[in-house]
Amino acid sequence: MIKKAGLITTALLLFLSSPLYAGVGGAIDAKEQVDLLPLLKFTLVFLAGISAVFGLGLAFAAKKFAVHLDPRIEEVAGVLASAHCGACGYAGCQQYAEAVVLNPDVAPNLCTPGGASVAKAVAHITGKEAKELEQRIARIFCQGGLSKSVRRFKYEGIEDCRAAVLASGGDKSCVYGCLGYGTCARVCPFGAIIMSDDYLPIIDPVKCTACGKCAQACPKKVIEILPSAKEVLVRCHSKDKGAVARKNCQVGCTGCGICVKVCPYNAPVVENNFSRINLDKCKVCGLCVAKCPTNAIMDYIPHRPKAVVTDKCIGCAICTKVCPVNAPSGELKKLHVIDQNKCIGCGICTAKCPVVAIIGTFNYPEVLQASEAKKATRAKEKEASVSV
Repeated sequence: MIKKAGLITTALLLFLSSPLYAGVGGAIDAKEQVDLLPLLKFTLVFLAGISAVFGLGLAFAAKKFAVHLDPRIEEVAGVLASAHCGACGYAGCQQYAEAVVLNPDVAPNLCTPGGASVAKAVAHITGKEAKELEQRIARIFCQGGLSKSVRRFKYEGIEDCRAAVLASGGDKSCVYGCLGYGTCARVCPFGAIIMSDDYLPIIDPVKCTACGKCAQACPKKVIEILPSAKEVLVRCHSKDKGAVARKNCQVGCTGCGICVKVCPYNAPVVENNFSRINLDKCKVCGLCVAKCPTNAIMDYIPHRPKAVVTDKCIGCAICTKVCPVNAPSGELKKLHVIDQNKCIGCGICTAKCPVVAIIGTFNYPEVLQASEAKKATRAKEKEASVSV
C-alpha cells in the first residue's frame, strides 16, 4: 500500500513538471527586462492623433459659431457711469452698452447718472442723436413724520420698511404713508437720501440721479421719479376720506377740492378722495400752495420772486384782472403798483402783461430805489432842458 502511494506521488510530480502543464506562457522563457519603448511610441502617436482631430473640430466650431463683438460696445461701457443702477431699463451698464450699440431703437441718453456729458459721448460713439432729456429727481409723497402722524402700535422689529410692512401693513395709521425706517436711504447708491429727525427721507437734489432704486425699494410707493422743473406737488398719497385723513395725519390731503377751484390752469384733479396735479398743465404758480388748508401741497421753490411794475407800464389794468390775490392796483392809463405783502410770486401778471412791464425780483427794495433814482434823473434832465 505504501509502495503504491509512492508510485502515484512520483507520477504526479513528473506530470506537473512537464511543458503541457506550464499554462499560458508556460513554455516561454522568462526575460529579465521588458522593452516599453514601442508601447510608449504607439501611445504618443494615438494621443497626438486624437488631439489633432478634436482640435480641428473645435477650431471649425469656433469659426462657424463665433460671435463678433462690436468694439464700440467696450467704448460705450467705458464712458458710462458704471453705477449699475438699472435706471436705463437694463440689468447693468454692460447690457445697456450692448443694446445701445446693436439696437438702433435704443436711445443714447438713458444713462441718467452720467447726465448730458455721457449722453453726448455715447451718441458720438454710436452715431446717434442725443436728445436732451428733462432733468428728473426723486420726490417723496408724504409729509407725515413722527410728530405729525399717528401710530397704531409700537413696532419693535427690524428697522426696515419692507420688514415693518409685514406687520399688518406697518405701524402707521395712514396705510398710504411713509414708514420712515430708511430703506430708501440704504439702497441709494449715490448717498442722495438722508433721514430727518422726524423719520422722513430728504432728497439731495444735487446728488440724486433719478435712478429709481429708492422708488423700487419703497413698499408704500411714496417715492416717484418726476421732472425737477415741476416743483409744486401734492405731497400725499392718502385715499382716505377727509375725516379719516385728518385723524391720521396733520398734513394729509383731505380731497377738499380747494386747489381745483383756485387753480387758473385746471391742473389739480380730485379722484378717490385724493388730489393730484397734472404736471402737463401746471405752470408752477404756487397759488394752490397758499390756499391748501392742510399744507399738503409742497412748493419746492423756497423763495418766489415778487412782481414789480416797471416804467414801461401803460396802465392797461390787465394785471388787476388776472391777479388771483388782488395785489396790483392803479388807475387806468397810469403807472400801476403791486402790493408786496399780497403778492405770492405766481408770475401770472408777468405772463399776461402785453408790454412786459412786470418783472419778478427777489430784491424789491433795491429795484424800487433804482426806479425812483431813474425817475429823479429824468425829472432833472427835463427841468434842465426847459430852463435852457
